[in-house]
Amino acid sequence: MFKKILYPTDFSDVSLKALGFLKQLRECGSEEVLVLHVIHEQTIVTVRGYAEGTVNVDELEKGLVEQATKSVAEVEAELKKFDYKVKKMVNIGFPLREILATEKEEDISLIVIGSHGKSNLEEMFLGSVSEKVIRKCKSPVLVIKR
Repeated sequence: MFKKILYPTDFSDVSLKALGFLKQLRECGSEEVLVLHVIHEQTIVTVRGYAEGTVNVDELEKGLVEQATKSVAEVEAELKKFDYKVKKMVNIGFPLREILATEKEEDISLIVIGSHGKSNLEEMFLGSVSEKVIRKCKSPVLVIKR
């Protein structure tokens, strides 16, 4: 039913909690997981704007990508224990845009995403990635709550 799953992760506790649900989905016949981590472009832009003379922004960006790549590999190792085929992606951009683009390009059948459960006030002003994914994505979305 859900052959190819998109698993956007920020490596938070609630995001990693989704691994247990991915195990259950494997038992139901899912075959492949695409692990996506997005380094928020705004982080890089902010550092460039405020600390460019004091921080080597290119080195910072390289370090963020290296750390994310290592963390994605750890998630891949967990998923391979469940006998999943795994594809890994580390992108720099805006999380919602990257999730939408990946969903479209990769023919995703289900998105599994963690939700931090921010306060109502915080969500009212900022929104959340998981809430925006639910509204914008065409695939079914399984939201894992704290």
